Amino acid sequence: MSQAPRPNDSRRQSTWRRAIVLALLVLAAATGLWIGWAEDHPGEERRLRELVQDRLQAWFPEQMAPEPGWHGLHPRVAPAEPRAIGVLLIHGLDEPGTIWDDLVPRLEAAGFPTWEFRYPNDQGVDRSTDYLAERWPSLPAERPMVLIGHSMGGLVARDFVSRWRYPVGEPPRVGGAPVAGVVLAGTPNQGSEWARLRVWLELRDQFPTVPGRRYSLFAALRDGTGAAKVDLRPGSDFLRELNARPWPEFVRMRLIGGRLVAPPSELLAGLDVAFAETGSHELKQQLEAWWSGMEEDIGDGAVALDSLRIPGGPEPLVVDASHRGMLARLHSGEPEPPAIPVILTTLDAWEGAGSRVYDTAP
Repeated sequence: MSQAPRPNDSRRQSTWRRAIVLALLVLAAATGLWIGWAEDHPGEERRLRELVQDRLQAWFPEQMAPEPGWHGLHPRVAPAEPRAIGVLLIHGLDEPGTIWDDLVPRLEAAGFPTWEFRYPNDQGVDRSTDYLAERWPSLPAERPMVLIGHSMGGLVARDFVSRWRYPVGEPPRVGGAPVAGVVLAGTPNQGSEWARLRVWLELRDQFPTVPGRRYSLFAALRDGTGAAKVDLRPGSDFLRELNARPWPEFVRMRLIGGRLVAPPSELLAGLDVAFAETGSHELKQQLEAWWSGMEEDIGDGAVALDSLRIPGGPEPLVVDASHRGMLARLHSGEPEPPAIPVILTTLDAWEGAGSRVYDTAP
């Protein structure tokens, strides 16, 4: 026969359940208060996150140091007969290391010497740029470089060129290889609301097994404490300053964006039928405006089309692809990502334009 639970056991179980529920409520309330405060005080949030990062680096210097086998500048392609210009690849926020897997073989086949810059990408974008500036002199000084940045990596490229290599009206703050141009693929030049969901991107970054990475309880903190999320918000202090900064005229720029939802041919045909049957040109215009607005808002799923634009910059070239899909296949049997041929054509054109532009740069 089973024994009936004793009164003391039941009371203890009930007490534990109440304690767990209370703890969850307190945690939810604290989280809600933090989110509300952070939304209203982004500048203070960023300073607090950077303070935490600085303190952790002071207390745990070895654990918080960049990974020598992962972070830094790494050669990816060294052709026997290299082309005149080189390529530096700069990944985006919480990238697990696979975004360039489809582009690198094409760069190798085309003969472009290629390096990859990996950095603690959850820290403030300006700190990531400073990290690049520290390592820039290790690149071959005689070879003009094209910086290709995906997502937030494009902001690092812009910040490096305009603040370090060629600040307009000031002498260069770092020497070494000249910059022939920058290619920004899916770069949120006006910010992205997706950055608010950074915790899920962090899981994507930390869980995949990538050769050469060092995992520990400090793995996520070693990449930074989330200041990049604040920088990527629309209207952030970082973006306002970056977009107000003049761009050196001799450094070329190409903007590439993704359109997740292309208008199907059936929809376009339906609009024509609706116009023919109703004779209402206004109705057709309204429907086309509705679809166009949805395309602008969705963009590549992470960056809206309007966010690609830079004041005074070139018009973005838009491909039908998702944020990662513009550069990387999800499955090996898929067609080549559509941004890759655009990049190769751009490199050929910039190289063919000759060195007379960037050879005369400071």
